[in-house]
Amino acid sequence: MTSLDLEGLEDLEELDTLPAIPPRPSDGHKGTFGTTLVIGGATTPRRMLGGPCLAARAALRSGGGLAVLAVPESIATAALTLLPEATAVPLPIDVDCSASAVELVQDAAIGAHSVVCGPGLGRPGGIDRMVTMVADLEDRPRVLDADALNSIAATPARTFHGPLILTPHPGEWNRLARSLGIVENVMDDQRRPAAAAALARRLDAGGGPVVVVLKGDRTVVSDGRRFWRSNIANAAMATGGTGDVLAGTLGGLLAQFHPRAGAPARSPALDAFEIACLGVAMHAEAGQVWSDLHGEAGMLAHELADALPRARQRMIDRS
Repeated sequence: MTSLDLEGLEDLEELDTLPAIPPRPSDGHKGTFGTTLVIGGATTPRRMLGGPCLAARAALRSGGGLAVLAVPESIATAALTLLPEATAVPLPIDVDCSASAVELVQDAAIGAHSVVCGPGLGRPGGIDRMVTMVADLEDRPRVLDADALNSIAATPARTFHGPLILTPHPGEWNRLARSLGIVENVMDDQRRPAAAAALARRLDAGGGPVVVVLKGDRTVVSDGRRFWRSNIANAAMATGGTGDVLAGTLGGLLAQFHPRAGAPARSPALDAFEIACLGVAMHAEAGQVWSDLHGEAGMLAHELADALPRARQRMIDRS
């Protein structure tokens, strides 16, 4: 690692080399590679079904064993039509998110090895209860994305116990930062590591890392002590749904590689920061796989998800 001299964050270290993707046991089964629970999907004022389906697809394409979609009941059948490889937990959500919906998701999380909350979630009444419950699931690695980030921005006194990965784009980072009194120029390329690290430190209550994935051109990952920056910029990925693919990729890798409570220790062990770096790298590599075939524009997000297996193998071949 090398140090980066940034005002107030002089001890921030840069990760020079990504960890290797752990080998996949040949005798593994779907339980070996983990279950990712994806919570999302809005019904009003617009239906947003693609987000959770793309995230669950990415969780499987990244190597995960199982994916479960927790989506409003009225769109659950359509979700399984889009992704028949998943199972679904239909939630009683329409205009409002009921207490029973929160309980159903809490029960589903017991059987999951990672939880992704936010893709296409929308802002129905009562959704803050759902996001708070997920954020407080300290015994599961979690990814908070999109409207889940907007929800926690409305409760600035919050801190979290990790492992927890937040995936803000610059606008979402600004909303979170303003609510917490953080002042940084998130659009300055030299300041982006400090911006990600400052948010991670402010939200971390201890007990495991809170990791911020600050999305954009050359995405930055930080747990407040370390940072890593992707060196890939690909304009083909500037299209709707690619952020959902990233959230699902992170969830799938967490389910596969994060230590599980009560399970034998894995070798090598990866923490949430290292897994987040691998997920961002795999997501970017998948964009390169697509662009190598198709060029600089016209990508559809499900095509990015479907490029993840080749991206993963290219990373393994280079390591």
